[in-house]
Amino acid sequence: MRIIFMGSPEFAVPTLQALVDAAHEVVCVYTQPPRPGGRRGKELTKTAVHQLAERLGIEVRHPTLLKSAEEQEKFAALEADIGVVAAYGLILPQAILDAPKHGCLNVHASLLPDWRGAAPIHRSIMAGDEVTGVTIMQMEAGLDTGPMLATVRTPVEDKTTGELTEELAELGAQLMVGTLIDLDALHPVEQDHEAATYAKKIDKAEARIDWSRPAQDVVRHVHGLSPFPGAWFEMDGVRVKLLRAELAEGSGEPGTVLDDDLAIACGEGAIRPVRLQRAGKPAMERGEFLRGNTIGKGASLS
Repeated sequence: MRIIFMGSPEFAVPTLQALVDAAHEVVCVYTQPPRPGGRRGKELTKTAVHQLAERLGIEVRHPTLLKSAEEQEKFAALEADIGVVAAYGLILPQAILDAPKHGCLNVHASLLPDWRGAAPIHRSIMAGDEVTGVTIMQMEAGLDTGPMLATVRTPVEDKTTGELTEELAELGAQLMVGTLIDLDALHPVEQDHEAATYAKKIDKAEARIDWSRPAQDVVRHVHGLSPFPGAWFEMDGVRVKLLRAELAEGSGEPGTVLDDDLAIACGEGAIRPVRLQRAGKPAMERGEFLRGNTIGKGASLS
């Protein structure tokens, strides 16, 4: 098929690669514009999708908006059979959605109608979902409201957002390739809009750990925000990110260190850090962290 691909972060990379590997003709890639990054933010950094597209020799476009008649005409002139979208980062006007022969399909990282919106993986983990997955959806003007064409499921278990993102990206890539084999044979299923939940964008203000919450909630919070933006606490005025944690035995005043192996009391129960990162330092396992940071029994963390 003749495809326009629209995506930006690492999550979208496997889908673009899978489309090319399946011998589809990706005529153009749309992605977010290069942003300041690199050392001291002085260099413009291309998105992960932009970099892959260049390696594959595919034309790349990165408009800041798609609302102008000129941009919409340029898009339509590509005469695509279908648009494939994966974490693109721009709202698509109706003229864009309608331009390809078969419209636009989206790779969404949840089991719709659960977790429509910007941060479905983070919110699924933080909410304690046992299962999540990927939905291939026919796009329409609403926010992730379109009819569903295919889904795949996977257990959440104790995965972090980083780990689950990688897994869902690969699952979504293969699901999209399978969906495109015979579009005419698919039977779109309308979502149950009354059952929808929304995955609002992660606010950095959410990242501070609240030790008064139950231990299981703290673990979910940690894993849901790992690796970015990273749940954190303060130790002697220094910010420490907690990137992975596990449940531990014990109880006490929330935020109190319960033993010399860094069990920390929560509102109910306790957790034990597995992987931590002190500000300005690399991430490390608990044992290595404790060799360089003295946090004895009875210490209070905030």
